[in-house]
Amino acid sequence: MRRSSTLTTEPMISAADEKHEVPGLRALTHGWLEAIGEDPEREGLQKTPHRVAKAWGFLTAGYAKSLKDAVGDAVFAADGSEMVIVKDIEFYSMCEHHMLPFYGRAHIAYIPDGQILGLSKFARIVDLYSRRLQVQERITTQIADAVQELLNPRGVAVLMEGVHLCMAMRGVQKQNSSTTTSAMRGLFKDDPRTRAEFMSAVQGTLRSR
Repeated sequence: MRRSSTLTTEPMISAADEKHEVPGLRALTHGWLEAIGEDPEREGLQKTPHRVAKAWGFLTAGYAKSLKDAVGDAVFAADGSEMVIVKDIEFYSMCEHHMLPFYGRAHIAYIPDGQILGLSKFARIVDLYSRRLQVQERITTQIADAVQELLNPRGVAVLMEGVHLCMAMRGVQKQNSSTTTSAMRGLFKDDPRTRAEFMSAVQGTLRSR
């Protein structure tokens, strides 16, 4: 049986907390709770609309940022053309089909051609594209294109492995499944030996069951 309630008392939310909310999402969440048969006025749920609005402000922060915001001035001139690999970058995103989480690890490699990027910025790039409604295939391509745009290197490779809760907790309910996606640019696409070197370097970190 579904409950219906009227919001009579607005929980006290500080101005500092309120500015981190997605505008309008508090009221929508209140209605969502009613729609599933809950009572938004019961003690445990009174601040849930605010918490959800604030959480989604964080989870979708990528919409409000650009690649320049993520990287700043961390592109440097440098000699050398050896492969650089940044492994095991954790990512968390929300599936655009069911708005359920998917998460995992990203591995990024590039071969410099006169420019390098501060290592921490690779994690910033992953976060930039992950904190939006997404599909894993698109994030993988966006990261590869971003590194290519920033550095114009001789090659870029991105490999991502994710666990999707839309498969694990609903639908087919396959908790042990994972999805691997890759995007190759330049030498990683054209030279099998370069691609094999990258795959060999990250193979030991891939999820095994």
